[in-house]
Amino acid sequence: MPLISDLTLDVAKFKPDAITDQTNQFNDKLIKIMEGGPRWWEVGAAKYRQMRWNGETPLPKPVVLESGKNIKLPSRQKEREIPCRVFQPESGKAKGVFYHIHGGGWVLQSEHYQDTMLKDLADHCDLTVLSVGYRLAPEDPYPAGNEDCFDVGEYLVDNANKDYGGPLLFMGGDSAGGHLSALTAFHLLNTRPDFAFKGLVLNFGAFDMSGFLPQVWSFKLPLVLDGEIMQKFISDLTYFRRDMWISPFFADLTKMKLPSALFTCGTLDCLLDDSVMMSAKWAMSGAESILKIYPGAPHGFVFFPPGGTDETQKGLDDIEMYINERI
Repeated sequence: MPLISDLTLDVAKFKPDAITDQTNQFNDKLIKIMEGGPRWWEVGAAKYRQMRWNGETPLPKPVVLESGKNIKLPSRQKEREIPCRVFQPESGKAKGVFYHIHGGGWVLQSEHYQDTMLKDLADHCDLTVLSVGYRLAPEDPYPAGNEDCFDVGEYLVDNANKDYGGPLLFMGGDSAGGHLSALTAFHLLNTRPDFAFKGLVLNFGAFDMSGFLPQVWSFKLPLVLDGEIMQKFISDLTYFRRDMWISPFFADLTKMKLPSALFTCGTLDCLLDDSVMMSAKWAMSGAESILKIYPGAPHGFVFFPPGGTDETQKGLDDIEMYINERI
């Protein structure tokens, strides 16, 4: 019998001919759209956030659903509260809570930018979905964003049953939100040792901020995210990058009782190496680690609108299957 690797990937998914015509056409369109507007650092983070909210950038305005409810949860700082957004399942019978952390490079976006995806998750998994509006850099650099995510995580561990009729079961996020979700899980292992997630959903996360993994530097396609953008994001966040609370890739995972985790990423994402390598390290700790790769999918693909890349629905279906199998 041939020698079989202990680490197995479906190499066919990484070949260019695995990308469908629909996805290629969507990516080409997305590249052209992104060429038509300023980079956020050219106008400043605060101004660009407002432009994006107003629909004044090449990307469409965020879709804000009336079914979302805005709330505030306690912060460790008594003089402030943390804004959050909540979706209840259409069934009206939530089995528990999914805690979501948004992306945007720790600089952009907010808890209002993924309404369609979060509502879909609430309805198809019968979960209350809560997204945190953590503080953003450069106005509030590290550790402000981390602290807000940690504070809301602790609150939900302690109060989800009382507030939402079910426990905190899952947590996940996208890009910077995947990074912050991993760190929040590490934090809760320390501060709430009797608590355990059913699972984490880590979509195209950034896990090594020390100098970035090779794909960030070799990825030359101007498709949503590239090395230049990553450097601008991290420069506004912090200068200390090998600490595990900045780069979860450097944490000693073997000393943690990690929950199951689903890692998702497209092959046309400059953070592909992060998901592949972090998922392997996760499995090396003894925890369940599931890696799903989507041919040609760009960064952010799970919250693209219907009719775009055909990998979006596949990603959402996989996330919902992962959750429903573990509830």
